[in-house]
Amino acid sequence: MSDAEKGGFVSQVIGDKRRWRRYKARVRQLPPNYRMAVEAIERYLMYFVPADGDSAASMFEDLADLFEQAAADGTLIREIVGEDPVEFVEAFVQNYSEGGYVPTRGRKRLTDAIARAEEERPR
Repeated sequence: MSDAEKGGFVSQVIGDKRRWRRYKARVRQLPPNYRMAVEAIERYLMYFVPADGDSAASMFEDLADLFEQAAADGTLIREIVGEDPVEFVEAFVQNYSEGGYVPTRGRKRLTDAIARAEEERPR
């Protein structure tokens, strides 16, 4: 794959690179447990949910908004994602794309990552 093709692919998946960098900077500012949860959701979305660049950029920005507000309010991660993080993500995605089939392995990985993030308490 040429550099031009790679750049086109990245833009197709995440949208404008500047928006993506701003989103990632926002996520880095979250408390560690919230950051872990967002990164787990992000990983799940990147692997298993089809989205075009602009839709994906909006989706990730809204995800950052949600977790920034939750961190500011002291909302627990489980209060955000509920008992089934896969269900949360799939409902969240419905606002941005037509969704898609998510393999069981991806669902388990997300569920486990959220459980680890929940256990990680700020010190």
